[in-house]
Amino acid sequence: MAITAAQVKELREMTGAGMMDCKKALVECEGDIKKAVDWLREKGISKAAKKEGRTAAEGLSRVAVCGNKAVLVEINSETDFVAKNDKFLALLDETVNTIMNSEAKTVEEALELPAAEGTLNDAIISATAIIGEKIKLRRFEIVTKNDDEIFGTYMHNGGQISALAVLKGTQDAQVAKNMAMQVASMTPTYVSRKDMPADIVEHERQIQTELVANDESLASKPEKVKAGIVEGRLSKSLQEMCLVDQIFFLDQDKKCGQYLKENGAEVVCFVRYKVGEGIEKKVDDFAAEVAAMAQGK
Repeated sequence: MAITAAQVKELREMTGAGMMDCKKALVECEGDIKKAVDWLREKGISKAAKKEGRTAAEGLSRVAVCGNKAVLVEINSETDFVAKNDKFLALLDETVNTIMNSEAKTVEEALELPAAEGTLNDAIISATAIIGEKIKLRRFEIVTKNDDEIFGTYMHNGGQISALAVLKGTQDAQVAKNMAMQVASMTPTYVSRKDMPADIVEHERQIQTELVANDESLASKPEKVKAGIVEGRLSKSLQEMCLVDQIFFLDQDKKCGQYLKENGAEVVCFVRYKVGEGIEKKVDDFAAEVAAMAQGK
């Protein structure tokens, strides 16, 4: 049957697929728009599968709040350029909203949640096919709070880093935001020393002990003095890991613990996402690539 330009335009607007792909889909499905959408999605699955082996270490994170519930999400792409793509941003919004309205506990559960294109996984597959890069829901976290607590959120550089802090003892939104900004900028691991596992403390003590033992300038010092140096260095190292012991980024003359006390506040917990952290990125050796091409490899 004859396929009209209007049909191709409609299918293209619905799927974002290329004009020739839309025309071929309509021909294969005898002009049935719904079947053509499925046909394109099926082809998209094939295209997405070919990209599974690629490394997706770029992308964006996002933090959003709805009442007493907050969600942090990270979606990865292969290049940072794609993270500015409207379809990628729409997928990020859809993912945040879908997870916000769920009780999903794992990425696998989240991918099976119903979405506009079937499931969230279907939406990601469709975006992968249309955008042309591997796209992956890497992680998410759902955080809830009590009515007497407050969320503080901050996103840096459009979502390269997203941070969430939960505070109690205050309803001051600026104080809460400042703590989220502290988390984003200074990368604490724990709220305070009391939250730090004993094995972490002991591991750090062993490292500092070895450093002191191998420091020739301290070789002549009495063991008691060396032990004191170890404890001093240990304390400084652990302070950098603990939010309340860190120097407050807006006032270098005070620690976060002091700032919180002045505002009658206490940090309950926090979450920080940095896009791509922990993912080994592929580094292309362009010189070797050119040399290989010159040799006909």
